[in-house]
Amino acid sequence: MSRQFYPNRILALMCAVIMAITLCACNDGPEETEVEISKVGSTQNRSNEPKCLTPVAGGKEILGGGELTVDASNSDEGYLYVSNTGEVDDVKIQLSCDDSVTYTYIIPDGDSVIPLSLGDGTYSVIAYEGMGEEGMYATKFAEDIDVVMPDPYLPFLYPNCYVQFDINSDVVALGKDLAEGKATDIEVIAAVYDYVIKNITYDHERAATVKPNYVPSVDQVLKEKKGICFDYAALMAAMLRSQRIPTKLEFGYAGDAYHAWVTTYIEDEGWINGIIEFDGVDWTLMDPTFAANAGTKKIKSFIGDGNNYTTKYTY
Repeated sequence: MSRQFYPNRILALMCAVIMAITLCACNDGPEETEVEISKVGSTQNRSNEPKCLTPVAGGKEILGGGELTVDASNSDEGYLYVSNTGEVDDVKIQLSCDDSVTYTYIIPDGDSVIPLSLGDGTYSVIAYEGMGEEGMYATKFAEDIDVVMPDPYLPFLYPNCYVQFDINSDVVALGKDLAEGKATDIEVIAAVYDYVIKNITYDHERAATVKPNYVPSVDQVLKEKKGICFDYAALMAAMLRSQRIPTKLEFGYAGDAYHAWVTTYIEDEGWINGIIEFDGVDWTLMDPTFAANAGTKKIKSFIGDGNNYTTKYTY
């Protein structure tokens, strides 16, 4: 796989996301806001042709068996391919790496992709099946796998169970249009950011009724032009990944609320946490969900130097 990166000054964009039962409305009412992301100049050129990596079941290393399997054949590419063909609709997989924080995935019917976002190491994979009583689960299997990824950015370029897209997705076509004529990855990031805050409105009704296992359909969000914060983030991540820009969807806390933000990678600068606006002198943290729904002063007052944000999970 080839990937293009372009060295430049720090700029990364994040999107606050509210997830599961604790989804909130971010702000009670939108106010007009003016947000401009500085486009740092460059003489470099980049292609706007999308590159959508496609997860597959390799069939060489299978965990479990029967109706629930985890294909680890392509773990060096940064993902596990899960297949669930059983009738039980309460299936979970827990994932941890070298005694790190445990990730719990609700597994739907059919196929899904789990990112190996914790990097290289020994992963513990445990599958559970509901027993019909609330909170009661039986262990289907528990196995360890050793993961070594030659390219550590792959988990954040592939689609996965939270960021779902392919080469035929409308968001991929939009990402191509937004990237047209842009010389650097930073300019593409800025174009995606600008589009989201100007065109997607917050859906308070969905926020109040969303289910715990909700996952965005990015094309539907694009069609409706509205969504909750999870939708904002997934939309941005899909477009940026399809433009070969490694993008993390990071869940954690913004103050007391459970959110997530998109963090992007810029070569020679590394992973940059937080929304950053450059005015030619200073870098200022920003937040696109808030930018689309609140006044600029209120945004900057809340976000400050980023200390209000605490990362818990990365996808």
